[in-house]
Amino acid sequence: MNLRKLLLTNNACYKAGKFITIKGIMVHSTGANNPNLSRYIGTDDGLLGPNKYGNHWNQDKPDGRNVCVHAFIGKLTDSSIATYQTLPWNMRGWHCASGSKGSGNNTHISFEICEDGLTDTLYFSKIYQEAVELCAYLCKTFSLDPLADGVLICHSEGHKRGIASNHADIMHWFPKHGKNMDSFRAAVKAAMDAPDTSAGDESSESSGNLYRVQVGAYANKANADATAKKLKVKDYDTYIVSADGLYKVQIGAYANKANADAMAAKVKDDGLDAYITTKGGTAVDSSISPITIGSKVKVKSGAKTYTGGGLASFVYDTVYDVIQINGDYVVIGLGKAVTTAMNIADLALDPK
Repeated sequence: MNLRKLLLTNNACYKAGKFITIKGIMVHSTGANNPNLSRYIGTDDGLLGPNKYGNHWNQDKPDGRNVCVHAFIGKLTDSSIATYQTLPWNMRGWHCASGSKGSGNNTHISFEICEDGLTDTLYFSKIYQEAVELCAYLCKTFSLDPLADGVLICHSEGHKRGIASNHADIMHWFPKHGKNMDSFRAAVKAAMDAPDTSAGDESSESSGNLYRVQVGAYANKANADATAKKLKVKDYDTYIVSADGLYKVQIGAYANKANADAMAAKVKDDGLDAYITTKGGTAVDSSISPITIGSKVKVKSGAKTYTGGGLASFVYDTVYDVIQINGDYVVIGLGKAVTTAMNIADLALDPK
């Protein structure tokens, strides 16, 4: 899976800032003969290419409509296939109509597959596999069973269930290539159950090693902070450790070396030098905190929610659990009960 992220922050759906308890995934397709992601994403990150017509979805109401999904799958400018996350996964999307007919907005993550002329077998096989891998990733992340009733469905199945508007996708397309939602669900389940054969003894979790992706080591902390902030702009979860008399900028710590290698390759694709180290270090007090899922955190005084909303005074005195992290987007709560979403820069590790 080639997963990247460019959130549609100008879309009215994103600005509404409502969140859901995730119960499933709804698969959509765009209904237009244009497989290019640039048609929908908007911002050219150097991979998408420009949208010369300005008809993308990173605006208040695309084409005058209240529409927004969590991700798109389609072509980059070099014709390779990618997935772009466009909303935080647990933000309420606008993907299957309004009112009671669109109640799937309250429960399901949504993504659109960019359609072509529907007859290109090679394109279909690539986007189908990308969609399988995306759904396997989401099902693992949010503990979803793709074979359970109503969990992994398409838009047309949502309509039959009374939770979505009357659209044909994706059953007007998949059968042309010998696929349907039953075969898709089975493929997702198989991808989830497939053993991880990428790691040998070197990368075993039992080895005790953690493989860290490191981007620079600096004698001057200010220089390390500057590098970390550049990485953060690119949506990397970045932290700084002090080790061997140097301030080291790191992205993640992995028990599986193959996963660390994959992250390092992604960083290098962005034009940054990265290498793998097994050495740890002491976390440095920095505005970029080594916050991970499960961390105990407090909200910094005066901070607002991720979308700019106000917070009750008691929030600043409460210790919260980190439930989810996507780049600088962090979901906090008490146990598994979600309280709100915050920018990671507005959180501090609880010292106790």
